[in-house]
Amino acid sequence: MFSVYDDLRNTVELPREVRRVVSIVPSLTESIAVTHPSLIVGATDWCTHPADLDVARVRGTKNPDIDRIRELAPDVVVANAEENRAVDLDALRELGIAVWATAPATVPESLDSLERMLSAITGDVPSWLHEARAVWTTSYDGMRRRAVIPIWRRPWMALGRDTFAGDLLSRIGIDNVLRNESGERYPRFDPDALPEYDIVVLPDEPYAFSPTDGPEAFAKPARCISGRHLTWYGPSLVEARELLTRQLA
Repeated sequence: MFSVYDDLRNTVELPREVRRVVSIVPSLTESIAVTHPSLIVGATDWCTHPADLDVARVRGTKNPDIDRIRELAPDVVVANAEENRAVDLDALRELGIAVWATAPATVPESLDSLERMLSAITGDVPSWLHEARAVWTTSYDGMRRRAVIPIWRRPWMALGRDTFAGDLLSRIGIDNVLRNESGERYPRFDPDALPEYDIVVLPDEPYAFSPTDGPEAFAKPARCISGRHLTWYGPSLVEARELLTRQLA
């Protein structure tokens, strides 16, 4: 066994060779499965990438099946401090299961977080991670636009302060007008009472916004984009910059 620290500075005890991983975060599932497919033995119902992923399912990110995870006997469970509930992670730890929690709030933090996690768990820094770093190293120097970025409706909620997705958009010229409007990371808002903005960015997850569900509520132009490329940190970061730039053109 050896000791390492996750993003929350929690000590994680890992075997010298990790052979069994349960992931309760879709982007981390993809990150590990693309790097070392044989390691993933369990994942959530929402873990849709890679497309050929064939492992035991342990319900969702907010309600993981703790008993099923225990039965899978993982060497480590990978999780996220925001996406997963602390009570569930504590329950896993109480069963003696190692839990690695990530907590990036920016693109650079996500790349560093992935490198630490993958190095510790897989013993490898994959080529796709090097490619992602190269993609996001170049600074943006084009026109900037002010945006509202809803993530839910009924009630309406949007990106607020200190979010990974907000940081990613800022790196392609999209500035979140609600970033400094409240102290909340995901504030509720009224579409008819917003600060001045140029564009509405509508991802298709967590709420499935579409051309027929969302744009009609706003007076300004709306663009529907890939929620996976906006909110997932993993192999999708390699293509996210080009894809989202094109979708937001």
